[in-house]
Formats: sequence, structure tokens, C-alpha cells
Amino acid sequence: MFKLTSRGLRPMALALGFLVLAVFSDSSARMNKHAGLVLPHVGNVMALYGADAVTIDRNARDFKLPDQFEWKDRPGSASKTATLFGDPSKAGLYVEVTKRGPNDWSQPHSHPNERFITVLAGTFLIGTGAKFDKNNTVAVGPGGVVHDIPNQMHYDGTGPEGATLEFIAMGPAARN
Repeated sequence: MFKLTSRGLRPMALALGFLVLAVFSDSSARMNKHAGLVLPHVGNVMALYGADAVTIDRNARDFKLPDQFEWKDRPGSASKTATLFGDPSKAGLYVEVTKRGPNDWSQPHSHPNERFITVLAGTFLIGTGAKFDKNNTVAVGPGGVVHDIPNQMHYDGTGPEGATLEFIAMGPAARN
């Protein structure tokens, strides 16, 4: 039976460590196609395994992970909204995610600015016109996109499972 002692493990770990350093520190070794060697860039490997050494220039590309979303309750509603980018109260582009509860309906209204709504989960029921009618709606499921035209009357709601929606729009956000 093979027995690996600390004396046998140390030289193997050192050799492996030096190999990793040598391969990833030499840019010619990373993509040496002539030698038949194609290795990923160290940043890609570290990102793949979640290592802390990878940095992203947040001025070049920003991101938020779901556990970083700051959810806020909407007054008078079971819905919660997280503003991901921008500021809906100011002029300019903003992105929000809203979790609407089951059977949550709006009354007919319009918005002064164009909006794009992507259904991430659940069912979003959309209707148009100044007369509210749950039976005159179209069900939009995950992956579906809704385009709200400025100043056009519409209403919407959710099915029994609720819905998670992403809004991309120009601010300031307003409801007529």
C-alpha cells in the first residue's frame, strides 16, 4: 500500500506550485499554439474558482450579484423593488428588478417615458386601454419582453405565483 508522508507531500506540493507559477507567469506559455500548449489565462482560472485575485475595473464594467440587491418595499403593495443601476428619480437610464406578489394588479395608467420590461419569473398579465378588465389580458412568461409606449394607457397584474420583472427605462420615472 502506498503511504504518503509529509516528507513525500512537501516536494510534490512545491513542484506543483512552481509549475503553476511558471505556466501562468509566462505569457508565451499561456497561448503557445506552436508547442501544442493552450492554457487559459490565470484570471480566467481564478475567476472560475472564485479566487479573490481577479479584479474588475468598475469604471469599465460594473456588476451586482443577487445577494447585493437592496430590496425596498413599495408603499401599499406586497411588491419589492431593487434599483440595480441609475436613479429612477433623475433623468437618465435606470434598471430595476421588481418582485410582485401573487394576483397583484395595477389600475389603468400610463408613463411619460418608454419602458422595457423583461419577465424573469412567473406570469405577467398585460392589458391596454382605460378600462380595467382582467379577462382582456395577455400572459407573458419568463423571457418575454413588454414595451411600454409613452403616454399609452395600460394595466397589468400577476398570476397566482407572482412575477419577477426587470425594468429598463429612462428617468425620471413617473406614473400618470
